[in-house]
Amino acid sequence: MPNFISEDQIEKAACAILKGTYGYRTLNCFTQEADNLSDHSNRTTKQQVVFADVLRASTIKLNPHIPHHIIDGAIETLITPRRALSPLLANKEVYDLIRNGIQVKYDNPSGKAEEDTLKIIDFDNPNENDFLAVTQLWIKGDHCPRRPDIIIYINGLPLVFIELKNSNVSLENAYLDNLTNYRQDIPLLFQYNALCIFSNAVETKVGSFTAGWEFFFNWLRTDDETEKIDRSTIKKQGTSLERLIHGLLPKDRLLDYIENFILYYQDTAKIIAQNHQYIGVNKAIESFKDRKEKKGKLGVFWHTQGSGKSFSMIFLFRKISHKFTGNYTFVVVTDREELDGQIYRNFLYTNTVKKDEAAQPGDSEEMRAYLGTNKRIVFTLIQKFRWDKGKNTQFSLKETIL
Repeated sequence: MPNFISEDQIEKAACAILKGTYGYRTLNCFTQEADNLSDHSNRTTKQQVVFADVLRASTIKLNPHIPHHIIDGAIETLITPRRALSPLLANKEVYDLIRNGIQVKYDNPSGKAEEDTLKIIDFDNPNENDFLAVTQLWIKGDHCPRRPDIIIYINGLPLVFIELKNSNVSLENAYLDNLTNYRQDIPLLFQYNALCIFSNAVETKVGSFTAGWEFFFNWLRTDDETEKIDRSTIKKQGTSLERLIHGLLPKDRLLDYIENFILYYQDTAKIIAQNHQYIGVNKAIESFKDRKEKKGKLGVFWHTQGSGKSFSMIFLFRKISHKFTGNYTFVVVTDREELDGQIYRNFLYTNTVKKDEAAQPGDSEEMRAYLGTNKRIVFTLIQKFRWDKGKNTQFSLKETIL
């Protein structure tokens, strides 16, 4: 067990890394009184959770060709409180606007009507965005005012919530005593939240704001899923949060995670990628980029039982579909009907594909027929690859990811 480490020490160390190593801006908004507006946040009320001036300046910068009044209207659409929706659906609606942009219409200088997508975040160029680590920001909500330890803002939007505890306090208390109350008292903050982090330095956990504590997970590996982790040394030295910062919070990694590793399951749950899924999928993506040199052999992504293999497949499918041009067909091959059905439903229930874009062939002949069509994904059992004796075994495929 390390010597006592206070919340304040952890907070200062985290901000020092974010600023010194990764180029974040930092802002301490502490005021003794919760009602004091002189906290350097430039908000007009303590109920506000978005830094509107930063959001507007960033959005104008990313969309210089779109008239300012159109940008102002799009921002209003983004930041309007969605009180009629459940917290999860409000979060999903805002996430879709952040990830995919906001559709706008306007007249260009020649008077011609234009349709365009307004960027909220430039996911391809991390340094074009504003990253700000805000500490001790008072927020007034429906009940008691609350003051989260650290909030990471990207372009004025509060996307990452970080709550800290002294090293001698059980980390689960950060969830039970803080997140539970914060979700009730300042629900507007979580309309924008991408992920939550809890740390007492000895231990650090990551999870969705909707998840139960049992679904929060460690993030100890930075670049390689085979990296040997000495958990006892990490606990002894109190470096778990540092490892998470280096593994997840560099600007390019955090944007990649927000863009490609968040799912909503049947509008009832939010699922975010675990450490091994993020690293493994991105290793597969690197192989995919070099698929011609590798002659289509992308490698093996090994999973243990219960490690979320179907969601890893979904993250891989989503990232390739979102980030790469091309007309690909994915083939998901399993050896059990139960597993085949489960993975098929997970793709549908996360809205990764629509039903008419996917196929579940009934036999080998139907499977081969589907592979010659424009289905985005085919789910099949391995035994359906066999041929009847004497049949012609030649058939053509589009570029297929196996």
